[in-house]
Amino acid sequence: MAADRRGRRGLDLPDLDRVHRVWTDCRAGRYEVGVQAGHPLGFYSPAYVGEVALCQVLADPTGQLTRLKEQTRDYPPALADALVAGGWEAGFLLTGAAKAAVCGDSGYVAGCLFRTVGVLAQVLLHARAGRWLVNEKGMIAAAGLLPGAPPSFAPRAQALLGGVGRSPAELAATINAARELVTEVVGFAAPDVAGTRPA
Repeated sequence: MAADRRGRRGLDLPDLDRVHRVWTDCRAGRYEVGVQAGHPLGFYSPAYVGEVALCQVLADPTGQLTRLKEQTRDYPPALADALVAGGWEAGFLLTGAAKAAVCGDSGYVAGCLFRTVGVLAQVLLHARAGRWLVNEKGMIAAAGLLPGAPPSFAPRAQALLGGVGRSPAELAATINAARELVTEVVGFAAPDVAGTRPA
């Protein structure tokens, strides 16, 4: 049995088979993102390993959990490379959001922006800093504290999500602000929403 960083108990020994499989995938640069209740970004499979790496072992009669915790202390470079490579999705999401902005579809734009910011946090936390991210809660603030984060990453990301807008012009302005953040983190983004960037 193990407790997470907040002291909540949650990992039982039978779950270790799954963690071992995911750990093998992580070391090979493979990960999955699945739909799971309570995880609006999606559940990134490396979170299973991150929970072990960051947990406090409460009971471990066989020593399996302790050994796995020791193995997972160092973040796998292949996983970091894979998550960086997945950063392309942030720009792709903004392209889709721009199409919906023209129609004033705030809901779709908000969903795209949340996922965009989540992808950026994954790239910053996982790939560049080699840190395990196990949950979306607090991911923006945590990413903003890292040495490689763009200036004011956290407040800028929070502002995007807190003020998406309603009109096509407001939505387009928010998407263009998101595009700047994506470019700073990933190095590229989709083109501006036509006619909305100041000259």
